[in-house]
Amino acid sequence: MYTHQTAGRGAPSFALAWLAGLGLAVLTIVFSRLEAIPIQDPDSLIPGYIRFPAIVLGAIALDVVPRTFLGAGRPGAGWARRVRDTFRTVLRERWPLSHWKFALNGVIAWYLCYAAFRNVKSMAPFVHEKIYDDPLADLDKFLFAGHDPAAVLHAWFGTGLAAHFFSAVYIVWIALVPVSIAIALVWTRHTRAGEWYVTAVAVDWALGAVLYVLVPTVGPIYSHSSAFAALPETYVSRLQESMWGDRVAVLADPVGAGTLQTIAAFASLHVGIMMTICLIVELIRLPRWVRVSSWVFLGLTSLATVYLGWHFFIDVIAGAALGAFAVWIAGIATGNRVGLRARLVPDPVTAPVAPASGAHPEALASRSAPLPDHPAAD
Repeated sequence: MYTHQTAGRGAPSFALAWLAGLGLAVLTIVFSRLEAIPIQDPDSLIPGYIRFPAIVLGAIALDVVPRTFLGAGRPGAGWARRVRDTFRTVLRERWPLSHWKFALNGVIAWYLCYAAFRNVKSMAPFVHEKIYDDPLADLDKFLFAGHDPAAVLHAWFGTGLAAHFFSAVYIVWIALVPVSIAIALVWTRHTRAGEWYVTAVAVDWALGAVLYVLVPTVGPIYSHSSAFAALPETYVSRLQESMWGDRVAVLADPVGAGTLQTIAAFASLHVGIMMTICLIVELIRLPRWVRVSSWVFLGLTSLATVYLGWHFFIDVIAGAALGAFAVWIAGIATGNRVGLRARLVPDPVTAPVAPASGAHPEALASRSAPLPDHPAAD
């Protein structure tokens, strides 16, 4: 087995992610005091402080359990003992204290940023009451030679099956972010790559929250709803109605509503985070199919956000720029750079560590393979 360590770079692990989270936490407290709005858990059904650690622990189980049973060999005499011994060996080798610290540090920093982001987003309409949808709609029409981008997409793709397809794209994106965080913290053994990605997403949240306060918008589906009247009912349309109900309740009574309002359009963090994913998988050189799939999904996400009315086209452009900047600044902060150019810097690899005595021979053989070619996947 080989162990990976984070090379010294003059800053603690996840330093920028923690800075982004703490900065947003300060904004949350300031806005809460100024506007007399309570700070709330952003996940009312299953609290995020339970859900996200559960995702990480589930990912750890998926990392350890299959290796345990494969290493223990076929059931037979002494199989239970082999499973027990192999489990201990796999857990010790795959999850030394250094990697527990890495994963927990990352998930706590990221959740702090996420929870504060959701609260700042909810408070944005109280802090800055003006709505900028009309100027953005005018800018969209200027970019599209006098046409509404959503109307153009409706004409190109129709308003039937395409609506359900783009709704599915939106659902996949919702699951993609927490799963990708779990992959970056659990399954990678290249700590610089995992730290880079998690930090970049934290920066996405922080920059997005600031833009929501500076340029409050609700998005075309709410400010120009007639343009989307021909779309059929989908999961997304029901979600949009539910979110508007939450916004109305929060604006009427932020204390008694018992929820957060989650509507803000500029910039599109759906696009921003997908741009971050695309650039990270390119820069750490994941397999070609992963890179191609990421760019395709970025394109579909960009189309879906405009088609379904979540965002103006200018929101997509701003989101892409935000996501690219987050990758660059996170690369600088995590030491993944050559000069001012973002570039993955390999973790130093120590000498082989002797396996624990008493480990089952089949389990040891399964761990004698060389390190994977791609640094962020094993």
